[in-house]
Order: sequence, then structure tokens, then C-alpha cells
Amino acid sequence: MRAWSVFRKSMREQARDVLVLVLTLSFAPLMVVFYFLFFPSGSTTYTILVMNLDAGAQSADGSFLTAGEQVAQAIGRITYADGKPLLKFRLVTDRAEGERLLRDRKATAMVIIPAGFSRAVQAALGGNPSAATSLTLVGDLTNPYYSVASVLASSAAEAYVRQATGTQPFLTYEERPLGASAARSEFEIYVPGILVFAAILLVFQSSMVVAREVESGTLRRLQLTRMTAFDLFSGITATQVLIGVGGVVLTLLTALALGFRSQGPLWVVVLVGALTCLSMTGVGLMVACFGRTVSQAFVIANFPLALFMFFTGAMFPIPAVPLFSVAGRSVGLYDVLAPTHAVVALNKVLTLGLGPGGVAYELSMLLILSVVYFAIGVWLYQRTHLRTG
Repeated sequence: MRAWSVFRKSMREQARDVLVLVLTLSFAPLMVVFYFLFFPSGSTTYTILVMNLDAGAQSADGSFLTAGEQVAQAIGRITYADGKPLLKFRLVTDRAEGERLLRDRKATAMVIIPAGFSRAVQAALGGNPSAATSLTLVGDLTNPYYSVASVLASSAAEAYVRQATGTQPFLTYEERPLGASAARSEFEIYVPGILVFAAILLVFQSSMVVAREVESGTLRRLQLTRMTAFDLFSGITATQVLIGVGGVVLTLLTALALGFRSQGPLWVVVLVGALTCLSMTGVGLMVACFGRTVSQAFVIANFPLALFMFFTGAMFPIPAVPLFSVAGRSVGLYDVLAPTHAVVALNKVLTLGLGPGGVAYELSMLLILSVVYFAIGVWLYQRTHLRTG
């Protein structure tokens, strides 16, 4: 009977805490909905950059062979069994621009078709056994999608040669990794994501700190001093960012002690970590607006945590979902999530060896999103907890 009494008491208390109950029950179903919305096709399309240096070749019968162009089209014709595209090729004329897109992970791999490719195909058609040519594959070897996309692209090129000449493919491949991506161990590949995760954990810390102020009654006493939401959040944010940066630095030092090697300046890594911590504190402040107890804040914080874990590339690779372009730069669906930019920036610095100039865009986006998150948090908290009368 005592157990029954405890059960009834627990059920009544849980029924009063409707928000936590609803979030607990709906968390996993909402994740299914998010995946359905973000990946409606149920499959990943890999963007392949094609730099076609082949000028074509005139045949003896007067026809003109454009083998390089046909290879690019063959890459674009690779589909899933249901006809949905598996590879999408994009022509580029400047190698530096192509490598920038690869570093930003707006594309997966780049295929460079050499000059004279059509002449090599013609030679094979004429029965020349010494006909040979080489395709260059460029990419970030730490990108989990690179190996899949490069194999598919090379398979498309070989299939074209086999069909066009009726002979076994005579292609050779030269792989050009970006930065030090070819020399990274599996442990080193995961370090950038772990550094971002160290900052993401601030969502819990900062939201629970604010919720504790409400639950303990401290907030009411502070209101007598005419404190504003901006005052409250500024003080809490400064403390939390300091703690978060300490966590990022400690994580980085641990990785370095275990043999991790950074190809770029470490102070840029710390700067990226600091801005990421700033943005995550802003998210934590927003979370606190919907909870009046520490336990509520803890449960609600799991939602942004899941978004940051699954949809930013911090822990799992995600395909790009471009929405529009601004000044030649693609803006994707996940770009509203600050850790998306942190993952790209840390990979550029730690693996590709870029400095502050190479991650200027990501640093700017982290700062802008931090300001936006903070402003939304102040506005929400002013309305939910600091309104009087």
C-alpha cells in the first residue's frame, strides 16, 4: 500500500509538471520528424566538382569528340535504384575556388580531367595499346563522404571509357589530399568534433544556472534592485563562457598530450571555441526561459543538444542542404546552428592548416549567431520571468 501511495503521489506531481512530461514523451518522435524533414529523399546526394581541362579532339571522319564533357555527364547520371541522384556534378574552372568549396564542405570531391583526355580516348579507339591518361582526385580525406564520392566518380569515368572504347579502362588516378588530411589518424579525425561537443555542453550548464536563480527565489530578490534581463544574462554569460573556454582548452591540451597534432595556430582554435561557447550560452539562456526548475531546464536542454549532435556534423557527418547563395557563398539549412560553422572552422585550422583569414567567414557567423541567440534569450526572459504586474 505504501508503494501505491508513492505511485499516486508521483503521478500527481508528474501531471502537474506537464511540460517535462510532454517533452520526455515527444523527444524521440520529434527526432524522427526532424530526420524526415531534413532528409526527405531518404538518401544522400554527393556533390562532385569537375574541372574539365580537356579541349576535345577532331576525329578522322570529321566528328568532334568531347570525352571530358561526357565523363562529367556520366558522373551526373549515377542514381539510386529508384532514380534519385546519387552524384551531382558541378563544373568549376578555377582550382582554387574548387578547393575552397571542398574546405567549406560545400562539395565532397573534385575530379580534374586533364588536357588531352579526348586524344587518349581516340588513341584507344584506334587500337593503340599504349594509350593512357590520368584523372586527378582532390578532396579532404578526413571528410567521411570523400571516399564514397571519389570511388563513385572514378567508377563513372571507367564505365564511360569502357563503353566508348570497348576496352578495359586505361585510366590511372592521382590523389591530391587537402592540407594534412591524408596523414591524420582516426583519433585525430574525431578531435575537432569533440572540441565542439565540449562547448555544446554549456547548453546544460547555462540553462540550469539561470533556472536555479528562479527556483531558489534569488531572481525575485534581484528584481528589487531593478535588474534587467540584459544585466542578468551578461553576468551569467561572462561566467559561463569563461568556464566553457576552460573546458575547450583542457580538452585540447588532453588531445595534444595524447599525440594530436594541429596543422594551424592553436590560438585560432581557442578563439573558435570561445565564440562557440558564447553561442551555446545564448541557447542555454533561451532554454531557461521555458523552465522554472533545474529539472525542467535539464530536460528541455536535451532538445537543442540533439539538434547540435545530429545536424551540425559535430558527431555525425551530414549532407549539405543548400537553400540560397549570398555573394557566391552557399547558405544551407544547418547554418542557423552555430556548431555547424565551428566544425568547419576547426577542421580548416586543425587539419588543413589555415589561419584566421581562412576561417573569417565562420568566425563572423559564430559571432552573429551568438548575438542573435543572446538577444532572443533576453527578450524571452524579459517576457517570461521579469515582467511585473
